[in-house]
Amino acid sequence: MRPRRLRQSPAWRRLAQETRVDAAQLVLPMFVAEGAVEPRPIASMPGVVQHSLDSFRAELHRAAAAGVGGVMLFGVPEHKDAVGSGATDPDGILNAATRVAVAEVGDALVVQTDLCLDEFTDHGHCGVLDAAGRVDNDATLVRYREMAIAQAEAGSQLVGLSGMMDGQVAAVRAALDAAGAQQVPTLAYAAKYASAFYGPFREAVQSSLVGDRRSYQLDPANRREGLRELELDVEEGADIVMVKPAMSYLDVLADAAAASPVPVWAYQVSGEYAMIAAAAANGWIDRDRAVDESLVSIRRAGADAVLSYFAVEAAERWARA
Repeated sequence: MRPRRLRQSPAWRRLAQETRVDAAQLVLPMFVAEGAVEPRPIASMPGVVQHSLDSFRAELHRAAAAGVGGVMLFGVPEHKDAVGSGATDPDGILNAATRVAVAEVGDALVVQTDLCLDEFTDHGHCGVLDAAGRVDNDATLVRYREMAIAQAEAGSQLVGLSGMMDGQVAAVRAALDAAGAQQVPTLAYAAKYASAFYGPFREAVQSSLVGDRRSYQLDPANRREGLRELELDVEEGADIVMVKPAMSYLDVLADAAAASPVPVWAYQVSGEYAMIAAAAANGWIDRDRAVDESLVSIRRAGADAVLSYFAVEAAERWARA
């Protein structure tokens, strides 16, 4: 057999294609800034903004019209403190934005919320610090339980546990169930690596972090550890597990997809977006082809869904094709 026979025309290539990406398999991460009166461009992520509540509403409807599967919401508060009080304030920006999203598009998109303290703490870490300045795992779980309840009460349809604390899935699941929110699924960022590719995200959420998160995020050199973390989260009751970043960790993603009894998602993170956007803006690569190739590579490695800042852009372009 000569495989080239199945590549000889666009129709043949389409028919023989092994992996496809559908708009419904994409999730759009969105940033909503407290006090913003208009969208604020994010310099390191051209085309991505911190939304005001008004621009947020418009973009939600655009995402719904494009047919993407969901949105993942991040709040950018005006005020921060040591325990991230804004994360559990019913009127805090993330909970307020969640209520807006559910009211506007909750029947058309899965409204998802980031359950982590880093956007809300004045030290920028994903948890509460002890007297020595280290992240206190158990004290952080208390805050995560409180956040889960606050987000569920705001209407979140999925909570994304991105903090990488030990026992976070079990703690949040128990809190949700006790609060009568058994219907709210958990997305565990199971294999989240201490990556340089998060740089633009920290601008997007105006992170206060000094130092790094290597004591609780995974070492980029470790492959098996990612699978161990995934197995622990599944044991604790995670409904979905995540590999993050996506493109530099396709081997970890493939391992997770082969082993996981629950859906596996992947996050094409800010730095991965920025590299493609910057290279395309300089004329070094074809933006549309690079976007599509990057998304299909993540799906090919085994992701059931992909969080991507390209989600709406790609979905709209595919609809026009």
